[in-house]
This record gives sequence, structure tokens and C-alpha cells, in this order.
Amino acid sequence: MQEEVENKTLTLIVSSSKFTGRTLKEVIGKYLAHCKAVKLNKARDGPVKHKGKQTVKQLVEQGQGVSNIELNDKSSKEFERIARKYGVDYAVKQEKGAESPKFLIFFKARDADALTAAFKEYTQVKIRKQERQERPSLLAKLAAFKELVKKPVVGKEKQKEIVR
Repeated sequence: MQEEVENKTLTLIVSSSKFTGRTLKEVIGKYLAHCKAVKLNKARDGPVKHKGKQTVKQLVEQGQGVSNIELNDKSSKEFERIARKYGVDYAVKQEKGAESPKFLIFFKARDADALTAAFKEYTQVKIRKQERQERPSLLAKLAAFKELVKKPVVGKEKQKEIVR
């Protein structure tokens, strides 16, 4: 009960030479009028337009047609970073019941060009990462060279020649 009272507490600061009941009534009336005006402004502005990542329901409510693409990769965070960069409105939904996780990415039809650019950059990032993983590490190369140095060279003979 105490927390509810604290959450609903309002502080009004009033400057007046004489504080009376009428003054309090006027201040509360002005505050209620202000609250009503704020509520009307929000209603007049219309529904809130969501940007970037959103739910599928919010994306469908915008009424611009929704398309989807399937991803088999777990790295949806990388895609989200790139999609934010391109200003794509999208929703990510994971398919349940599949052996490997599959992600469906829903996006608005008007964002198709921006999404293709985002996917192009995303695939480049994935390819670069994969190439980096396939390269042998420097420590592995160094260990191989150390093994070569430890082995004695067989069949190498020293030859002395007469120098004129």
C-alpha cells in the first residue's frame, strides 16, 4: 500500500503571496487541464511508428505488406547491428521444434532494397569470419617451425674450397 501511495504522489510548487483553498483549487485545475492537453496531443499524433527491431504484430500493423527470409545461423545479433545501420524495420522470430535453430526475419516490403544491401554486407562479414577461422594460427605455424629447427639436417656435408 505504501508503494502505491509513493508512486502516485505528485509535487506541485506554487508561488503565491497568500496560500488559500482557492489557490490550491486553481493549481489543481491547471494541472488537470495540462494532463488533458497532453493526452489530446498524444491522441492527435496518431499511433506510434516503431523503428528498427519490433514484434511481428507491430510490423503487420503498419500495413505495408510483410516479407520474410529464413536464416539458419545463430548469429542474429550481427544481422541486427547491420539492419539498424541500414534503417530496416524488421522482426526476428525463432522457429520452435526444429533440430537446428531457424530464424525467420520479417521485414516490410518497401524495405526490400535496404534489406538486400544489409544482407549483402552481412554475407561479406560472415565470409570474412569464416576465412579467418580457416587460416592456421600464428602459434600453430610457429610450433611447426620450432619442430623443424629441432630436427638435425641429415646429409649436409661441409665442403672447404680453396679460395684464391
